[in-house]
Amino acid sequence: MSPNLTFDDLKSQVASGEVDTVLVCLVDMQGRLMGKRFHAGHFIAGAWEETHCCNYLLATDLEMATPDGYASTSWENGYGDYVMKPDLDTLRPVPWLEGTAMVLCDVLDHHTHKEVPHSPRAILKRQVERLDAMGFDAMTATELEFFLFEKSFDEISKGGFRDLTPISAYNEDYHILQTTKEEHVMRPIRNHLWNAGLPIENSKGEAEAGQEELNIKYSAAMNTAEFHTIAKHAVKEIAWQQGHAATFLPKWHHDKVGSSSHVHQSLWKDGKPAFVDADDKLGMSDLMKNYMAGLLKYAPDYTYFMAPYINSYKRFMKGTFAPTRIIWSVDNRTAGFRLCGEGTKAIRVECRIPGSDMNPYLAMAGMLAAGVAGIEDGLALQEPTVGDVYQGDTGMIPGNLKAARDTLHGSKMLRAAMGDDVVDHYTRAAEVEIEEFERVVTDWEIARGFERA
Repeated sequence: MSPNLTFDDLKSQVASGEVDTVLVCLVDMQGRLMGKRFHAGHFIAGAWEETHCCNYLLATDLEMATPDGYASTSWENGYGDYVMKPDLDTLRPVPWLEGTAMVLCDVLDHHTHKEVPHSPRAILKRQVERLDAMGFDAMTATELEFFLFEKSFDEISKGGFRDLTPISAYNEDYHILQTTKEEHVMRPIRNHLWNAGLPIENSKGEAEAGQEELNIKYSAAMNTAEFHTIAKHAVKEIAWQQGHAATFLPKWHHDKVGSSSHVHQSLWKDGKPAFVDADDKLGMSDLMKNYMAGLLKYAPDYTYFMAPYINSYKRFMKGTFAPTRIIWSVDNRTAGFRLCGEGTKAIRVECRIPGSDMNPYLAMAGMLAAGVAGIEDGLALQEPTVGDVYQGDTGMIPGNLKAARDTLHGSKMLRAAMGDDVVDHYTRAAEVEIEEFERVVTDWEIARGFERA
């Protein structure tokens, strides 16, 4: 694994002709990379200090539409500029694109040069800083699940996204034979990302035909969000280069298993795990119990950040390894929160609620805010659930986007942790998604009622 590039490294590579293009990117509300391709000579001459973008980039939907209702920007106020401030600590090579490097940017107000509060990087940074003030480092890891398909993005799009055929014909969970057939895609993903400075651990077949999982070593929360975002982007580009499509849609077919993005988390203090207590029966410190109690109590509040679209909620079904209830259990893969590494220094909590479509900056910010609230309030952790966790009378994860939107809007905890402007901004984003869906006539409605209604 190569380290990130220094600015001097970049200058040398530009001078030698090894690099001629720099991707200058921000992370949008959907967790995608948006930005510009700079000639590397111009970037090192001055653009490394700042560039600009339209402020609608943090107020659009997946289709890049410009819906009304946002306080930050609108047709009434005109669409002005944001400053994109390259964070040179994120400068890295992009080995799957010839002659290319990449840098991520903080998004600043054009007039005040202060960070835009609803920028995903700013939202996570604020929660990391809260923990830092308490003396803790947030360590996290994410798992990326996705599907590979036989055809390319263009072929699938021209076919109306119908008759989709995965790259394999059977459940390939942990299969070596089937995943060997997919190495023309997965091997370059692992190797290119490793050479881009991401601590890739492994890839494996997941629990459905054509489903893959990519695992990246745990790191500080801001690093993890960066790794996740870049890896997700790379998976799509590398699959495209090989003539295939990759999707992070949580539920692409009602008969197929969904794709998740589990988030592992722990707090460290002075370079040592703070969730460990060797004298506890499960090895959990009181701090960990408070943190987990916060995760559980406020799970409905931040569900939108883990499941931001209509489709996200199609994954939450009984008997699918996707959680439906707000409970925790010891090493139980059907629980919303799973205790991993019990009795060891690797003890941690895995949140299994997020889907593969999550924005990692927003999802982790919501979790950290809930954990901090649990610590500050000294919340007591309930006993772990045993048996079939799809049964019982525990609290439920919001069952649809409207319910998640309503809980987000009314969350006193998140308003205190993130600010009213941030909560209102993403509440509006949820409303936009709902409004767009409600005006569309689906294939299911037509097939069900065309003759029989």
